[in-house]
Amino acid sequence: MPTNTYALVFIFALMSLRTAWGKPVQIEDSPFLQDYSVQYRIAPTLEGAKFLRMVRSRDGIVYVLTDRGVARLFDLTLALDQSFRPLAKLIPVDIAEGQGDVYYLYKDQLLSNDNAGKFHHRLTPGRYHSVSVGGEGRVYLVGATHWAVATLDKFEEHSFALNASTRVLAGETGAWLWDSNHLWRIVNGSLVQLNFGKAAALRSVELSGLNLIVGSATGYFTIDTKSGGSLPQPVRRLPVQVLNCSATSGSGLWFGTELGVFRLRDSGETDYYMGRRWLAQDQAVDLLADRDGGVLVLGHSTLSRIAFKPMTLADKAKFYEDKIRSRHIRYGLCSELHLITPGDIASAEMIDTDNDGTWSQYYLVSQAFHFAVTGEESARRNAWEVFNAIERMESINGLKGFISRTFEREGFKYSDPDRWRSRGDGVWEWKGHTSSDEINAHMFGLAVLYETCAKTLAEKQRIAGLVERIIDHILRNNYYLIDSDGKPTLWGRWNPEYVNWYPPSIVDRRLNSSEIIGTLQLAFSLTGKEVYKTKANELISQHGYLKNIHNSLRLIAPTTGYIHLGNDMGDQWNHSDDELGFVSYWILQHYALTPEIRATAEWAVKDHWDIEKDERCPLWSFIAAGCGAKEYDPAGAAWTLRRFPLDLINWTVNNSHRLDITKLAPNFRGKELEEILPPSERMIMRWNGHPFVLNGGDGGQSELAGDEFLLPYWMGRYLGIIGAPTDADFSAKAKGKNSQKVTKSP
Repeated sequence: MPTNTYALVFIFALMSLRTAWGKPVQIEDSPFLQDYSVQYRIAPTLEGAKFLRMVRSRDGIVYVLTDRGVARLFDLTLALDQSFRPLAKLIPVDIAEGQGDVYYLYKDQLLSNDNAGKFHHRLTPGRYHSVSVGGEGRVYLVGATHWAVATLDKFEEHSFALNASTRVLAGETGAWLWDSNHLWRIVNGSLVQLNFGKAAALRSVELSGLNLIVGSATGYFTIDTKSGGSLPQPVRRLPVQVLNCSATSGSGLWFGTELGVFRLRDSGETDYYMGRRWLAQDQAVDLLADRDGGVLVLGHSTLSRIAFKPMTLADKAKFYEDKIRSRHIRYGLCSELHLITPGDIASAEMIDTDNDGTWSQYYLVSQAFHFAVTGEESARRNAWEVFNAIERMESINGLKGFISRTFEREGFKYSDPDRWRSRGDGVWEWKGHTSSDEINAHMFGLAVLYETCAKTLAEKQRIAGLVERIIDHILRNNYYLIDSDGKPTLWGRWNPEYVNWYPPSIVDRRLNSSEIIGTLQLAFSLTGKEVYKTKANELISQHGYLKNIHNSLRLIAPTTGYIHLGNDMGDQWNHSDDELGFVSYWILQHYALTPEIRATAEWAVKDHWDIEKDERCPLWSFIAAGCGAKEYDPAGAAWTLRRFPLDLINWTVNNSHRLDITKLAPNFRGKELEEILPPSERMIMRWNGHPFVLNGGDGGQSELAGDEFLLPYWMGRYLGIIGAPTDADFSAKAKGKNSQKVTKSP
């Protein structure tokens, strides 16, 4: 049968399969609340200043007390407030807000600029250091030896032995004084001491409705302001126990610590925000709840905001696609960024990595699925732009069918200088040492491109030609990738002597078998050449490759002593192999030559997903669904996609100090904690990273592109698992379960 006829027949078969893969929509793409960070500029006049606390006026103006005076926010800049000329040079000892009015406590006076400036009282110099505003316009003051109550026309002082650290808190339900060891309530002009049990040093007191939230060095406890009753012990299962400050918003209870901030939802779930992804400074000295459910976080010398905005998954996809197009396209490849100044996108340079071909193919697949779902020609053009670059990876080196890892103009390579070879024209270099990772990704990408974006016979032949050249190179070299030095690359090996050298307890035996059978199937399906079908059958019948694929991942175990070119192949679980495995199943199942192979692929993907399902990885779940799995956890996939951070800079992340998670002893799979943390709380990584690792990051020196989100999102749309975006009932859904964290067991 002619090649083009085979291609057309196969396309019709794929269209039939596409209908069979279709799943009822499991993820309704209604808006949810997406968290993001705002880190404010600090004006030069505040450089080196110490920030103390903050309030917000009824007009929404944020004021910050510093040791240089009162500052305020001007858009995204915090600067000293020069608005009221008579006060501009004065430095208050404290500030407070009540009913939207702002009060200033100076060493010798108490005043407000609101209500026509009528509120003003002269004070004994140095007597008071803390102020708070209660109900009916009563303003409470406290000092080391006195406390007082002031109204517009009245001032009452009371002497009492306190200390320089005593603070006052007032609200509609009363007023309280507190220090690290005592808590008093003001009752009819007297101080009544409250018993708060065995809590360690008090560090913060916050009114939350009818309750006092009291933070200590060992957690927090709650006091009912009506009954005076309290919890017998502090709540201690928190990310950090030493609490500096707290704030209540409609989205939950916030706490600030020396190691970031966290939010406790009414459901008991916890959201933890730490590191430069979220905060300019981890040490929180004061919190101020936002009207949108977020919080302003005052550091010793910084101001940050954890904010929320309604988004759909489609909105997020558009965000990442725009980001990629604006700063991540290098010669058509989807490129990682190196940030010369950590965290500063303006200092970004696009760099080569060891797996440019792999990550670019995943971007290609996302755009191919995007086009298949929406028909948007720009997505199809994006996919073909990547293909042009991939095609050049094969042609640039002069080794027919050997596909380079990447290429760059001479003298500008960034990574692995020992793996680069000159093209010989004085202009270009290419990177060798290509691995099975790359070949696996290329087959996946080319298969999806052929299925979705090849409109003409010429386009189909172009894709099929590249597949043919790659597999012919592998077959010509006895199932090896042969580099320019005439030797096999480290991982480009599918020869039976190599594959079957491994025992079933090492994953490479199963993985490499799946890769090469899938690749041969794809080559046969796209070209119709019998040689590829024959070679696949030989590997199955003579060398047991289908049996290899049937090795359950539950049998994978420590199997040391199998040394391949200096690498002990059985000493750990390599998470990259999970990614390679799932991608290989797509081709193995979709292009199966026989019902037996298809059944094996479907068994393999279920076997693998059962091991990895606690990751809640949308890519694993959707590949499983696309390969016929009935169970694939769409809720977990949606949770991961919604919690994926907008900021993809590789900030340093630390979780090992947390007290609200269950840490595990060292183990073969490298799993460091029991609970899966959301992507927003762990090191930014691709899907080949280990999501159960506590710490990581590079201090903001690099930025991922966003294809990590786009690939599973558009695959989910293509398979009909994720629905089209809808604006239905945002208030009910985004503030309800759709914005809730659904893991973190107690």
